Amino acid sequence: MARIPLVPLDLKEPKEIVDAVRKRRGGELSELDRLLLHSPAFTEGYNFFLGKVRNNLTTIPKLRELAMCTVAVVNEADYEYNAHLPLFVAAGGTPEQGKEILNLESAINNTSLFNATEIAVLRLTLEMTRDVKVSPETFALAKKAMGGDQELVDLVGTIATYNLVSRFLVAFELH
Repeated sequence: MARIPLVPLDLKEPKEIVDAVRKRRGGELSELDRLLLHSPAFTEGYNFFLGKVRNNLTTIPKLRELAMCTVAVVNEADYEYNAHLPLFVAAGGTPEQGKEILNLESAINNTSLFNATEIAVLRLTLEMTRDVKVSPETFALAKKAMGGDQELVDLVGTIATYNLVSRFLVAFELH
């Protein structure tokens, strides 16, 4: 149970915002939406922003979901990990990879399970999330792996965004 009550699943108002969230979600409100809707203004901005991050960046879905799952593991946001693991697998990841990232110190060195690009994403996500500061070595690996500045900015933006998401989940104990 979250630290504050979730708004009702059948919430109708504010109509424009609730309808926009339902549209992005395919018709239903998630528990996170029902938490965020306590602040309609925040929800409106969040919904627009997350929609862009999920649907309009250059980050390929498998790497995007790998980063999201990794953020969730580092921040102990089980809700986020459980929501994004099936999306990671659907995007081409494997259940074995999903399980391995639960032990990130092992995963970032597991060249039999992860390719060089995936390891770069894991390292970048781990350092950004745990340490905030990214080492020169990891940044160079990520830059090489992404192939261009836009791809790198989009990946860093995705990692930063899902740190925001996980911090809501953890602060409000939404499991």
